[in-house]
Amino acid sequence: MGSESESQANHVRFIGEVAGVGSGLTKVAVGHGFDTIKTRLQCSPPGTYKGAVDCLLKTVRNESIFALYKGATPPAVGWAAIDSLLLGSLHNYRLFLIREGMTEPVPGSDVKRLTLVGHGIAGLFAGWTSALLATPMEQLKVKLQLQLQRSTADRVYKGPIDCLRQVVRAHGVLGLWTGFTGSLAFRSNFLWMFGSFEALMRGFSKLDGTPYAISTPMANFLSGGLASFVYWIMAIPADNIKNRMMATPHNLPKPSFTQTARQILAEGGFRGYYRGLGPTLLRAFPVNASALWVYESLMRVLGAEKTRH
Repeated sequence: MGSESESQANHVRFIGEVAGVGSGLTKVAVGHGFDTIKTRLQCSPPGTYKGAVDCLLKTVRNESIFALYKGATPPAVGWAAIDSLLLGSLHNYRLFLIREGMTEPVPGSDVKRLTLVGHGIAGLFAGWTSALLATPMEQLKVKLQLQLQRSTADRVYKGPIDCLRQVVRAHGVLGLWTGFTGSLAFRSNFLWMFGSFEALMRGFSKLDGTPYAISTPMANFLSGGLASFVYWIMAIPADNIKNRMMATPHNLPKPSFTQTARQILAEGGFRGYYRGLGPTLLRAFPVNASALWVYESLMRVLGAEKTRH
């Protein structure tokens, strides 16, 4: 009986990875076009674009509407894997912290739940864990997104496989992790994402029994979208640094985090760290609301352990 329960518990803990695949594919479908605009604003030479709308219009006019989905192949494969690792590890870190006693009673009952701080810490650890896989995937995406040529024959990288080969040829396999320190700094901000997501879910739960009560799936959707604003406002400086590091041509020396941060500051002052925030915020709500709605719905359908009540 004990071994059966242990086996079932192990199976349930794997469900987070399965649900994360659905979240990752949703992000690509809804948000990749926004991401292309953001990346070009962050990494193109100053003065290339007047803003997000100008970047969109120039991209579509010069390269066609499909240019918005340049570099979509790595994210389609990569985000499914990245979110599987991110959200799967998130669920396991939450369960670990509950087992270690980082809990509080649910108001009005004897049931224990993970504290808000615990949700933030689980998000931090999950972000660091996902950086291992996200860094090479995002590097390929960034390099492909920054190719402005309409014809494939004129591009430095003919596709994701060719890009991977050229990076490895120039820097070895570890070259795929160029920008890893930037990725760690950027993904540390999942502390804010999942801490604020839980705070919002608790806020919406207080509407139960009132005329303003909403369903759990709708609360997941709204909390995911609103929490993404908190996340990106905190994360956009590190995102700029990370993307600049990854955008460095493969035939140049790998840049350091501090070197890249100083370069951005010298070029645009502190405002330079917030380049791309506009399209990022436009993209953030629909992408993250949809992704977390899919993830939380799959977790319920698949019977995962509850970390909130």
